[in-house]
Amino acid sequence: MKFTAEQIAGILEGEVVGNPNAEVSKLSKIEEGDEGSLTFLANPKYINYIYTTKATVTIVNDSFVPEQEISTTLIKVEDAYAAFSKLLHFYNQVKLNKNGIEPQSFMSEGTKYGENLYLGSFSYIGQNVVLGNNVKIYPNSFIGDNVVIGDNVFIFAGAKIYSETVIGNNCTVHSGVIIGADGFGFAPNENGEYSKVPQIGNVIIEDNVDIGANTTIDRATLGSTIIRKGVKLDNQIQIAHNVEIGKNTVIAAQSGVAGSTKIGENCMIGGQVGIAGHLTIGNNVRLQAQSGVARNIKDDEVLQGTPSLGYTDFNKSYVHFKNLPKIVAEVEELKKQIINPKNGNNG
Repeated sequence: MKFTAEQIAGILEGEVVGNPNAEVSKLSKIEEGDEGSLTFLANPKYINYIYTTKATVTIVNDSFVPEQEISTTLIKVEDAYAAFSKLLHFYNQVKLNKNGIEPQSFMSEGTKYGENLYLGSFSYIGQNVVLGNNVKIYPNSFIGDNVVIGDNVFIFAGAKIYSETVIGNNCTVHSGVIIGADGFGFAPNENGEYSKVPQIGNVIIEDNVDIGANTTIDRATLGSTIIRKGVKLDNQIQIAHNVEIGKNTVIAAQSGVAGSTKIGENCMIGGQVGIAGHLTIGNNVRLQAQSGVARNIKDDEVLQGTPSLGYTDFNKSYVHFKNLPKIVAEVEELKKQIINPKNGNNG
């Protein structure tokens, strides 16, 4: 896809300084720009590159005044960083705007779908599925029976959406995600073996949720596992059965939440955090990376460590932990002085 500087300026409500017909077909960093690319200058640390970049078009702030000759066409906007971000969003929408049902995909009779559906090859749509407008299902995806998916949802290649799952509007499900697999429910019997407890609930994903690659969200034993509006989940996260995650909470990669735990709103959870089951995590909680949580947490707490401590207490304790060899040596020296004082008295 090619765009002219004039077309881009129209999207960004900017002003062209240079050749309005200059064409670009790709994006680049300013220091790596080459012919046919579009870049931007927002950080003053990179200002020298504006004079050497080979990018065809560069987005700059209104306040920018070149101090020497430049070859790139400028698009002047109020905020270059925000404008480039807007352009990235626009570019991504155009790139992902596929339509139509590709050959070798399967859709069960009775499937209901809205406008601009894209169904990639080797994908499967089960019975009684309802798909909204602008749903994009990439190749090798599986959509089980009785699934409901809202508008403007992207399901990338290889995702698996089990039966009875409900997904809201404006959600993104990345490759390898599995939503609605059985929760880890087993009960010991008299023979010391484990018998499976049927998992007959479902998963509900509300609006504006992003789910990273290879993340798994288990169906509830009864009721629903619920991911509230605006939640952002990184790659390789495990959400167990009957968990509820409050709106606008973000969780970084390789974290795990055990069954029936309730996480509040606007929480920030770092990578490799482990949260035990049947807990209540309050609103606005911050859990630093690799923390292990085994107790309920009140609103606004900031914790770190395993088992997790208050963030300030953890840092104070860690200072002593780093000095532990020195502290032990000092204690040993004090013991020697007590046992063998200089005056020779061993009492």
